[in-house]
Order: sequence, then C-alpha cells, then structure tokens
Amino acid sequence: MALAEPDSDATPFFSDDSEAEGADGPEAGLGQELPPSGVTDRRAHLTVGVLCFINLLNYMDRFTVAGVLPDVEQFFQIDDSKSGLLQTVFICSYMILAPVFGYLGDRYNRKLIMCVGISFWAMVTLASSYTPKDYFWALLLTRGLVGVGEASYSTIAPTIIADLFVNEKRTRMLSIFYFAIPVGSGFGYIVGSKVNDVAKDWHWALRVTPGLGLLAVLLLVVVVKEPKRGAIEARPEHCLHRTSWASDILALSKNMSFILSTLGFTAVAFVTGSLALWAPTFLFRAAVFTGEKPPCHSEPCDTSDSLYFGIITCVTGILGVASGVEVSRRLRQTTPRADPLVCAAGLLLAAPFLYLAIVCAQASTVATYVFIFFGETFLSMNWAIVADILLYVVVPTRRSTAEAFQIVVSHLLGDAGSPYLIGVVSDSLRKSDSYLWQFRSLQLSLLLCSFVAVGGGAFFLATALFVEKDRQLAESSAHSGDEPIVVPKRGRSTKVPVSSVLI
Repeated sequence: MALAEPDSDATPFFSDDSEAEGADGPEAGLGQELPPSGVTDRRAHLTVGVLCFINLLNYMDRFTVAGVLPDVEQFFQIDDSKSGLLQTVFICSYMILAPVFGYLGDRYNRKLIMCVGISFWAMVTLASSYTPKDYFWALLLTRGLVGVGEASYSTIAPTIIADLFVNEKRTRMLSIFYFAIPVGSGFGYIVGSKVNDVAKDWHWALRVTPGLGLLAVLLLVVVVKEPKRGAIEARPEHCLHRTSWASDILALSKNMSFILSTLGFTAVAFVTGSLALWAPTFLFRAAVFTGEKPPCHSEPCDTSDSLYFGIITCVTGILGVASGVEVSRRLRQTTPRADPLVCAAGLLLAAPFLYLAIVCAQASTVATYVFIFFGETFLSMNWAIVADILLYVVVPTRRSTAEAFQIVVSHLLGDAGSPYLIGVVSDSLRKSDSYLWQFRSLQLSLLLCSFVAVGGGAFFLATALFVEKDRQLAESSAHSGDEPIVVPKRGRSTKVPVSSVLI
C-alpha cells in the first residue's frame, strides 16, 4: 500500500472511506453534520485513548532495560559507560529519524505511517530479547532500531490530537496523552523487575511489549481516522498551503517561543534520561554500600529498587502532569504567560529535591525516596504544557516538522548523551572497584542533573517573554502562497496577497 499523495493526507485507509459516507457512529447515521476535522466527537475521544495506549507502550519498552540493568551488566560483563550506550543508541536513532517522519507526517497519511512504524518496533523489540551473551553489539543494534518505531509515532501523534481538539479541551487531551510518559516509564521498571523475578531471566522482560504493540496496530486500523489538518481551527486545509521543508525550518528558527521552550525541554530530557537509566542502579549500589543488600555476583540480581522507583514514577507522573495542567489553567486567568512560567517553576522546584535525593542516599533510604518523589512530581509538570506551547505557537502545516525538530534538539543535547555521559563520568571518577567507589562515583556524576534543571528553568522564563506574541502570530498566520488579487493604487493595478487585504 502506497502513501497518499501530499495534497490528500485524509485519503481513506482501510475502513475510513465508509465513515466519510456517514458510517461513523450513531450521530452520523442520524444525518448530523461531522465536525470540521471530519471525525465525530466519540471517535475523537477513542482516538486519544488509542494514542495514549501506544505512548504508554513506547515508554514502557524504553525503560524495561533500565529496570533490569544490573542483570544486563552481569550478563554481558560491561561497565557503566557501555551500559549508558544502551539508552544513547536508541535515542540517537530516534533523534536522527524524527525529522524524516516529521516531514512525512506533514505531507502524507499519518495513520499509515504509524502502523508501519509500530509494527517494525514490535518485531525489533522481540528480536532484541534473543541476544546471545557474547553479542552485546547486537543488543545495541536492535535497541537502536527500536527508535525507528518510536520516531514514526512521537512526531505524529500530538499533531493528530491537535487536529481533533482546540483550546482547553486540547490541553486536557494532551495531558491524558502525556500521562502515558511517566506512567509508561514506571510500568517499564515494574514489568522488567517482576518478569525478571518470575522468569529468573531478564530476556523475558523484553518479550512483553511486542505482543501489545501488535494489538496497538490493530486498534489504530479499526479506531483511528485521519483528521483534516487545521480544519478544526476554522482554517480549512485548502487555505493552508504547504511550504517547502527549508521554509518550514527557517520559520521555526525565527519563532523564539518555540526555540526557547525546546531548549527548556532539552533540560527536562537530560535530567529524565539520566535518572531513568541510572536511578534504580544508584539506589541498589547505595543499599550495597550501606550493607542493606548483598552485592550482585550472579543473575538474577535484586530488582526491588526498580520496582519501587517504577511505582514512584507512575504516581508522580500522574500527580505532576495533572497539577501542571491545573495550575496552568488557573494561572491563565491572570496572565497569558502561564504555561512557560509553570514549566519554569516545575524545573526550579525539582532541582533542590533531586540534589537532596542524591546526597542523602547513603544516610537514609526513606529520605531518598521522599526527595525523589517530590523531585519527579515537579519535573513531570512540564510534559503536557510543553506540547501545548508547541501546538499553539506553530501553524498546523508545520507541526509535525516542529515536533521532529524539538525531538532532535532535546534528545541531541539531552537524553541522547546524558546516560552515556553519566556513565563515563562515573567510570572516570572511580578510584577503585570497591563498593564505596561504585556508589560514590555514580553519586557525584548524577549531581549534574540538578544544575541542568536550573538552566532549563531559565530557558522557560525566557520563553515567557515571547509566548504571547508568537501565539498571536500563529493564530493570525496565513501563508504567502494564497492567490493574489488586484487592488488599485494611484491608477495602477497592484498584486498583493489576499491576507494583507483581509488583515
């Protein structure tokens, strides 16, 4: 099946053509007019549910390896720097391919792109679970290929939600969608640790998500319908002329709200990427150093810290995303700059709690978990709000490209290198292979996260200076490709764009 032509991104895919004739639920059968997006309200809500489920699976798979990292290190006999590469190669693949799928997502059928990408992701994830002991490079390769599926999904799914809802309803739907990031991450730790405990083999932890991934593809085919780009925002798609990719990038580079919020989100990615891979291992090493747990000399290792960290990640994700959206909603009544201000506050409040969690690890396990709880809650306040900022400061026909650009920058400077960087710094600081220095070197390297969080808060504060102007520009924007009309000027006919007259 070929991709749709660029000017027909709503081309039917499987059963969608029947819906166009009025088969999309009872309300269509009663002769009621479809919304401008071409998707009924009921199906739009079901679509968000399916996209949320897939997002949860993506992050669940991403952090399953982190949940069994001590076992992986023991199985392959690798050090911290090589362990960090597991996350880095995946993020690099994801980052490199995001612009490709962003380009395709702005021009072709998004539903078909996601179906192909997620199917590929499920097969590669299953293949990675059969890696032999002497082939660590094969595990790195397959984990890198997993990024293909995630890039095909993450750049596109938010733009579909943006074409189904507007204003505060869009924010609520995005908050539901982004609940899946921390909750899915937490499930990754939980599933990884529990499956490892039951099967006594960490490989089985990687065999849970592929089957669920194929179920997700089936749900995409049956439930999701491609909406019309920008139609719900009272700008019919035939009036939104697509520009070249170079023009899109040039326009985005001049959008200060988009650039600064992307840099702020880069700090979020750096911190979450570092903690996601290393926090359970750090907590395990702290327990070994203090004598609370025995060291791991053979598989399976004690993965209880992954379980506890996963539960905390799930709970703090729900609390953080919900509180961030609610605080932003209330603050909008006072200032149009509410969104970047809430993001800045979240990062600046998270920094001291993360610092205390890392410093107090050898003194009190309970205090460490309490500080992690508050630090991750404040950190999670950003997820849905950052996505909403992007969607309302960028015009509809550039949103997939903007999502891709944000993914590239935030991962390139954020979590693509942070897990590996933390591992390299840890290895370089380690003065001996004692339990003391295994713990202490990782502790010192993780302190970097607190300082990066403060820098991210500063970028969001800067975003607040531009966000109101950029939002107004995006809402009133009309592309230069519209048809010119003739306007008399001092006895001559002059061609000017329609938009300049209407404005």
